[in-house]
Amino acid sequence: MVAQDMTEIESTVGQAARLTARDVTVGYGGRTVIEGLDVAIPPGVITTIIGPNGCGKSTLLRTLSRLLKPVGGTVLLDGDDIARLRTRDVAKKLGLLPQAPVAPEGLTVADLVARGRHPHQSWLRQWSSDDADVVGRALAMTGVADLADRPVDELSGGQRQRVWISMTLAQGTDLLLLDEPTTYLDLAHAIDVLDLVDDLHESGCTVVMVLHDLNLAARYSDNLVVMKEGAVLAQGHPREVVTAELLQEAFGLRAMVIDDPAGDRPLIVPIGRTHAGG
Repeated sequence: MVAQDMTEIESTVGQAARLTARDVTVGYGGRTVIEGLDVAIPPGVITTIIGPNGCGKSTLLRTLSRLLKPVGGTVLLDGDDIARLRTRDVAKKLGLLPQAPVAPEGLTVADLVARGRHPHQSWLRQWSSDDADVVGRALAMTGVADLADRPVDELSGGQRQRVWISMTLAQGTDLLLLDEPTTYLDLAHAIDVLDLVDDLHESGCTVVMVLHDLNLAARYSDNLVVMKEGAVLAQGHPREVVTAELLQEAFGLRAMVIDDPAGDRPLIVPIGRTHAGG
């Protein structure tokens, strides 16, 4: 399987992609991690980036969010070159939840979520009742309104993830980028967070996230971006993308792909890794 070119990608996701990377090259300290990558993020769906460790998943997400500046190529946000936009304007359109965020000690849930309103504040526009309403709705949407007065550092891992997602919602954006939102969570809390992500998608949000669990990625995503060695190997709906051949090529994993008895998505049954001479 080979990566799609930009024409094929745009014909697949349509012309209204929220985020588009065109011929993007990104590196750290002289080492290239992503080279000449093309990808388009369709609106109104959950896109999940998957791939083996070190393939560039988080690097791609950070580049799409403008945390990393590509050394070549362009990232477009709603058709505009994201590098030319003001940081405040980007924050009004796009919310990012990085890996394992840490809140200042003693900060309450309400205070953390209120920080999501900072892109909308200025010396001409101070905190208002409208801001308070937005924060209240964000707390309610994520099911943490009853935790508003609790310190963030006293919460469970699943509760903290809901609070951080609530803060990104308070930005007033309908485009959310989540970098491994289930890291360090047990399966029950991971499902809880992903159910929340699905609820947000149902309410109209476009979501892009990085996940390691392939079966959870297939179950909760409408669009998969499969990466290997800094390139996009495949992109599309899980039913179209997840095959035994792709798992072999991307992960070196021998597996069966069957119908998920809990839904209409593929279910991966690992058999074992492929070893040279094995």
